[in-house]
Amino acid sequence: MKLIKKFKFLFKNILKGLLWLAILAVLYLLAKEYIVSDNQDIWLERFYSRPLLIYGIYIGSEIFFGLFPPEIFMLWAYFKGDTWHYVFNLIFFAGVSYGAGYLAFLIGRYLRKVVMFRFLGRKFFSKYWPLFRKYGSFLIITAALTPLPWSLISMLVGTTEYPMNRYLNFALFRLLRFGIYGLIIFQSHQFG
Repeated sequence: MKLIKKFKFLFKNILKGLLWLAILAVLYLLAKEYIVSDNQDIWLERFYSRPLLIYGIYIGSEIFFGLFPPEIFMLWAYFKGDTWHYVFNLIFFAGVSYGAGYLAFLIGRYLRKVVMFRFLGRKFFSKYWPLFRKYGSFLIITAALTPLPWSLISMLVGTTEYPMNRYLNFALFRLLRFGIYGLIIFQSHQFG
């Protein structure tokens, strides 16, 4: 029965993630149709000619609790170049996200030893502690695959006695998310 509840939690959040992806795609298409199409040269120049800025924003976002959904950057990468450029960007984005989660996990490990954090951490993680107690490893998998805050969940897991190797193995689901969402974006533009 516990396993069924865990899978329900996972699938509910996967559906939220797919809904979020659909909303982003619609917003992107509306912006492209009504904003960018009138000033296409200005918009394209502003975003497509400065990839280092985009990469910097993405890295900062992933380290600081996912300020921007990675799907926005996937859409940017899709329209930036050819198919191989898109694939290499997806690999880069997935690697950065996995690394940011690991960094957050290590920060959580460090914070666990700081006395002041023991008091502040309860408040900071108050929403996610009960989920971690209830779902354990499934919370890592769910955060890796869905819009749950990946870095925050990774930091939370780091503040516990959770084994690092086990965390790193479950964190590999983050790479799967980028592969699946990247394929969805690619396929939707191929046939759309």
